Amino acid sequence: MKIDLEIILPDEGSSFRLLHTKTTAEKFPWQYHYHPEYEIVCVLNGDGTRHVGNHFSTYENGDLVLMGPNLPHSGFGLNAHGIHEEIVVQIKDEVFKESILTRPEMNDISLLLEKAKYGLWFYGNTKMKVTKKFKKLIKLSAFEKYLELLSALYVMAASNEYELLNPNVDISSLLKKNNSRLQNIFTYVEQHYNEEVNIKKVAAIANLSVPSFCNYFKKLMNCTFTDFINQYRIQRACALMLHEKSVTEISYDCGFNNVAYFNKVFKGIMKKTPTEYKREKQNGLLKAIA
Repeated sequence: MKIDLEIILPDEGSSFRLLHTKTTAEKFPWQYHYHPEYEIVCVLNGDGTRHVGNHFSTYENGDLVLMGPNLPHSGFGLNAHGIHEEIVVQIKDEVFKESILTRPEMNDISLLLEKAKYGLWFYGNTKMKVTKKFKKLIKLSAFEKYLELLSALYVMAASNEYELLNPNVDISSLLKKNNSRLQNIFTYVEQHYNEEVNIKKVAAIANLSVPSFCNYFKKLMNCTFTDFINQYRIQRACALMLHEKSVTEISYDCGFNNVAYFNKVFKGIMKKTPTEYKREKQNGLLKAIA
């Protein structure tokens, strides 16, 4: 699970990058990555999984998330099915500092961007209003896009319809300070998630004793290492649900040696049993094909 640095350039004649993607969910990239730009992800419809920082949850009927610079996240096509359509805006911190945040009219937006380091999920009327604005964005000229983006940001800044996705930890700052050690830990998880994880080996990779590693990881990621690796295993399990494999086979393929425990962990994270999730995924694929 290497956290890849994504290089982003603004669109020609614009101060930010606008991406409109519509493709089958199976072809949509969802690698865990980060970049120094702010990012707003607006999923127009459908269900899937949001993985922002160490927050892992599902969305239904579209999604709207604002993320600050260097906050790791997966592509929002993760665990979606059928056609996945989203509009994404990526904008450098310098753009805000140079042309927006120095203006007194932008105080509310400035506070919004400060909260973005934790990841912000918007719902209700706010999601509806911003989604409409983002649909307009893709049809506008560069100047009109800039104005409409400011308007969308103001709607989010004035809203109370949001939740902080990582309220107790500033992962972007921690990533800067601990990048090398975290990369080694995440790489081990990616390579050994389907095995019984040896905590002594992981601690040795981090150059720490086992107790020190456990304390370090929980303080850094705001979850235990066991919770973290279980989240990763459930991600992998979700990706296998369309395969011709039973729930039992999938549980063992993803490193769970006990099916009952797999069911418990899966339901705790995904809010439904593996069997229910598998059935929904298969039904969704059949509808998409039809």
